[in-house]
Amino acid sequence: MTELAAVKTALKTQAVETPSWAYGNSGTRFKVFAQPGVPRDPREKLDDAAQVHAFTGAAPTVALHIPWDKVDDYGALAKHAQERGLKLGAINSNTFQDDDYRLGSICHPDAAVRRKALDHLLECVDIMDATGSKDLKLWFADGTNYPGQDDIRERQDRLAEGLAQVYERLGDDQRMLLEYKFFEPAFYMTDVPDWGTAYAHCLKLGPKAQVVVDTGHHAPGTNIEFIVATLLREGKLGAFDFNSRFYADDDLMVGAADPFQLFRIMYEVIRGGGFTPDVAFMLDQCHNIEAKIPAIIRSVMNVQEATAKALLVDGAALADAQRIGDVLAANAVIMDAYNTDVRPLLGEVREELGLDADPVSAYRRSGWGEKIAAERVGGQQAGWGA
Repeated sequence: MTELAAVKTALKTQAVETPSWAYGNSGTRFKVFAQPGVPRDPREKLDDAAQVHAFTGAAPTVALHIPWDKVDDYGALAKHAQERGLKLGAINSNTFQDDDYRLGSICHPDAAVRRKALDHLLECVDIMDATGSKDLKLWFADGTNYPGQDDIRERQDRLAEGLAQVYERLGDDQRMLLEYKFFEPAFYMTDVPDWGTAYAHCLKLGPKAQVVVDTGHHAPGTNIEFIVATLLREGKLGAFDFNSRFYADDDLMVGAADPFQLFRIMYEVIRGGGFTPDVAFMLDQCHNIEAKIPAIIRSVMNVQEATAKALLVDGAALADAQRIGDVLAANAVIMDAYNTDVRPLLGEVREELGLDADPVSAYRRSGWGEKIAAERVGGQQAGWGA
């Protein structure tokens, strides 16, 4: 797709889901740095998310995390989002912060602990029903630290059994999105360590189960775009968790460490027919030292820039070079698109949508940061301690 009008049209359809937890205090195992104006409850998180959408025009949904975003009335929370021009997105489960989950959750050797974890996952589906959310996103910290600690095959059986029970509870228009991570917090073996394991479970479960690709959850040197291409080819790519890493699961702003990788991923998304609402593009980031809202705006812009460059790849020229085996010409097509400065193009797209060409500057001029710092005084800020 090289016609600029077509590229603009495609960019205007792009949507990036922001995570509620990115608006709260977060950090590392060593320290969480609190910031003034951080939300104290899910409604204030949605108020901040509305600012991201207002200035980018590309962040209309917000993912929730249970129990971090637990409320008495989820219908009222969905209405609060709607009044701010938003919708509630994926419901993320939490089976890693309870003492009972020290040896795992749905893979735990104790049936009582597995039942507790399963009940939580089913509660998340109930919340989906109440909010109108379509996606249940599952990441399990389950695993072992030492050889012999538990039986690897039996843990896979427990995982399959638990996933099957949750799958049966899903409605016709709901999906289960299974995430994988090659290590941490378990270090010898994790129960869903890679895309192949996630894919195998999703394939057995059925069409409502798909794989989540978190860009920070791979071993160094992993070709993530190959995974993306393969999952798209199999119809099993359900969502992304976009972030960036230098070393492990750093959860930095997407595109911060390797913007070329983000471009390569987005090219495979577009090449494979994944640039549709059926593939959820969500941020999953830990804004520890940077201001939350402008950092999230910057991440949305980084995704937009990578997408714009990927849309500019001359598919016909690339196919011609590949057909005759011209290695340098084929690589040049990719590099020409990547080296294009798409910021003016995206500025035009935003202005055509009635937005400021520079969302970060527009947000800073809005005074929202100063407003919430002055008003959100007292109470317990959202986040987790360290």
